[in-house]
Formats: sequence, structure tokens, C-alpha cells
Amino acid sequence: MGWKKKDLLSMRDLDAAEITDVLDTALSMKEIATREIKKVPTLRGKTVVNLFYEASTRTRTSFEIAGKWLSADVINFSASGSSAEKGESLLDTAKNIEAMSPDVVVVRHKASGAPALLARHLRCAVVNAGDGAHEHPTQALLDLLTIREKKGHLEGLNVTIVGDVTHSRVARSDIHGMKKMGITVTVAGPPTLIPPACQELGVKVSHRLEEAIAHADVIMMLRLQHERMQGGFIPSVREYSRIWGLSLAKLEHCRADVLIMHPGPVNRGVELAPEVADSRYSVILAQVSNGVAIRMAVLYLLAGGKPA
Repeated sequence: MGWKKKDLLSMRDLDAAEITDVLDTALSMKEIATREIKKVPTLRGKTVVNLFYEASTRTRTSFEIAGKWLSADVINFSASGSSAEKGESLLDTAKNIEAMSPDVVVVRHKASGAPALLARHLRCAVVNAGDGAHEHPTQALLDLLTIREKKGHLEGLNVTIVGDVTHSRVARSDIHGMKKMGITVTVAGPPTLIPPACQELGVKVSHRLEEAIAHADVIMMLRLQHERMQGGFIPSVREYSRIWGLSLAKLEHCRADVLIMHPGPVNRGVELAPEVADSRYSVILAQVSNGVAIRMAVLYLLAGGKPA
């Protein structure tokens, strides 16, 4: 294994070989999900703390399942009902948790850079489970695993990312990871939702949906993030859906083997028509399944090689 890192904070920090190590490790762990008893002793004696300051279903649950399937002791912490509500700082909370000797702390926080701050101060491994509009590396890794499984390879593919790129940590992580694996990336959306410096990341930019998806091998639809918008980005949700929502009619002009992806949660009828979300093109549920495998791989690579 070429994995030598203490933490997983950003796809920007990983090279192609390290990404491949995670994907290959995750692939080998997918078999655990098919067992009658889904448990291996790999992380017995290890403790994983899920430190979530933002709401989450898929990410938090899959980290919990991943840790338990590897036999780690998993502790879930949420800001609601904790000392954070009494004014305790993130760093003080984390230092108090570290005093209890965890092996991995998984962090989701609304502030960009929060996991990196903790990683500088904590001796244990830190995993970024999403920080503000910055990055979400394990989501990008599960996206790459899903694409590689369905297409058989990564290099040379064309991926189009559609929607609210400005506020999307998933888009940033996907772009960094996909570019390193030889994928050509196009981002598409209204000008208000595409960062001005987006092309500096090495992607193509399009402001017409039909043009952007015509030759795509994979279409990644992003959630319209109402909670991160302060107004003025789109005329209305209905107008956004009409122009940028993906329907079966719009898919008629795409490749016959195109894959439709979404990091979730899906706003049905906004980014995706229900019949597209449930169609043969959709691999959204495969992404969720692969999320458990990827997070098992990450926990193993960060904590598995260390003595109990």
C-alpha cells in the first residue's frame, strides 16, 4: 500500500496512486456486505468518533456502518444536545474527545477548514466528512469507485457536473479527484452558480445543459443548496428546474450508456425528474452502497495498519 497519510482532508492532497489504493481497498471490502454476518475483526480495539456539526444521513450512517462492520467501537457526536450548545469551541470539544483516546475522528462542519484545524492539533487521524463549501473527499472517492465499476475504467472518460457548483464541496472534490485520474470534466449551470475562477481548476465551462451533456459518459447532478443561498442566484426553483433539471426528454440526446449520478439528497422534480432518478441510467443507490465500502477502506488505511 502506498498510503502514508495521517489524515484524509482533501482530494487535492492525494495523488493518483493513493486514490487507486483507496478504490482497490474498497473493492476488496465490498464482499463483506454480502455476508450473513457482516463483521470482520480488522479494527477490533479501535475507536472511531463521528463528530458532526451539520445534518447528515448517508455520510454519518455509512461511517457508522463502516466502523461497526470492521469491529471498531463507534461513538456518534452531534452538536445538538452537546456542550457546543453551551459555547464550547470546536477545538476544545475535539481536545476533550481526544483525551478519551480515539483512533479516528470523522468531522463534518459548516466552516471550511475545520477538519484541517483539528488535524493540526490532534494526534489521532482526522477525516473530513464535509467542510462548508470546501471539500468532501470520501464522496468523491465513492463517485470514482462507482464510475470505475460501471465503466470499467476512469482515464479518458467525460464527466459533466451540473448545477450549484458555487456552493458544492462535492463538485470541488470530484473535480480534483477526476482530473488526477485522467477524466475530462465539464461543469454546467447558470453563471451565478459557477465560480468565476472555475476554469483555473482545469475544467470546461458550459451555460447550456443540452450542449454540456450531449457527449458525457457520466452526468453528475448537484443538489440545489437552498440553505447556502442568500438570494439572487436563481429567478425561482421552478425556472431552475425547467432549464437545468434533467428529464427523460433531455436524456434522449445523450449517449445510450450514460450514467446519472447524484450525491444526495435528491430534490425530486428540481435537479432530477422522478422518472430519471429511478431509471436504468441512475446509479444513485450504487453510490450509497459504495459509500460504505469507501469509508471502510479509509478507516482501515488510516487506523488498520497501526498496532492496537
